[in-house]
Amino acid sequence: MCSRVGVYYYFFPTFRQGKRVLWDGIGGDGFRFMDHFPEGIVADRNSTEMKIRLRNGSIFQIIGTDNLDMSIIGANPVGCVFSEYALQSPKAWDLMRPVLRENGGWAAFLYTPRGRNHGFSLYEQGLDNPNDWFVQLLTSADTARDDGSPIITRSDIEEEIRSGMPPELAEQEFNCSFNAGMEGNYYGDLLTEAEEDGRITHVTHNPRNRVITCWDLGVDDATAIWFFQVVNHERFFIDYEESRGKSFEYYAKILLEKPYIYETHVFPADIRNRDVSIPGTRKDIAFSLGIRPIREAPKWHIADGINSVRMMIKTSYFDEKKCKIGLEALRNYRKEWDEGRREFKPAPLHDWTSHAADALRAGAVGYQGNVDFTPVSPQRTIDPMVV
Repeated sequence: MCSRVGVYYYFFPTFRQGKRVLWDGIGGDGFRFMDHFPEGIVADRNSTEMKIRLRNGSIFQIIGTDNLDMSIIGANPVGCVFSEYALQSPKAWDLMRPVLRENGGWAAFLYTPRGRNHGFSLYEQGLDNPNDWFVQLLTSADTARDDGSPIITRSDIEEEIRSGMPPELAEQEFNCSFNAGMEGNYYGDLLTEAEEDGRITHVTHNPRNRVITCWDLGVDDATAIWFFQVVNHERFFIDYEESRGKSFEYYAKILLEKPYIYETHVFPADIRNRDVSIPGTRKDIAFSLGIRPIREAPKWHIADGINSVRMMIKTSYFDEKKCKIGLEALRNYRKEWDEGRREFKPAPLHDWTSHAADALRAGAVGYQGNVDFTPVSPQRTIDPMVV
């Protein structure tokens, strides 16, 4: 920041975590992390936006990837740090990487493994491209204090396990193992199994069969849509869309532009909620835009819905490219950790993974039928004159 004037972003999985860990964080020696910016070079500090501007014009800002402000999409950073990247939405990196390449900028990724998710993919990419990436994996056996003494000893790890820490979690946290499954994860094991079975692959859209969509509706959050076809009770997921802050008109246009003929659109029960900005319910608005027919998913207990998704994944196929973002969300969808009780809560954590997972759950409980396999009319169910 001192040698190259520019914008520098420090990404955390959530804005709240960025504030707790870095902006308000204090090291074991009592030194505040943000005091690494000496007052002599700081022009101003903005606690609300967690932003520091240096006297030379450089800007440092902490950002949560759980609520990416549309304003950063057009931003022009020259350096980015992704802290706990394995728990973040990979979308932030996808948005930043073209800008950093254009600027000749850089990015750093700091994280503990969380199974074989996008963090693992990035690690492998770095190993395969040593001229482009610096990669370092350090276990508790590889790290020490300044005087050479170990920070964590083997006996410390054994004591944690005796005290109730799952051995898989100990492997992950102390030995940086990518092979340990993410604790509290709902679908990671099934998706690993699907990969091994060859069910995450290139899935071709069959134009002779209709397409079903299943949705999770966002207001302040993202809206997610899965696209699938059914053949002999097996589901073939051919596409996935996710956006934030868009209207129904935007999604109706997306549906129209895809080369699909739709059988039905499965929505959660909140499709009956009213939109404060437009008269009528969300269902009325969707129907008026040609998103029809609409099927409402029943209100099942969330645990039953998750179990229904687990059963469905066992016989489903996913397109590895078009469904990439949705699959990454499913791999990271997990229970919420109760720090006070030192145990997982019975409910899922609501974060960037929730939208894809909730949309799939709507499809699992809301569509039990099979498609008509006879040729269908080329007429779309979306009226282009309405859109």
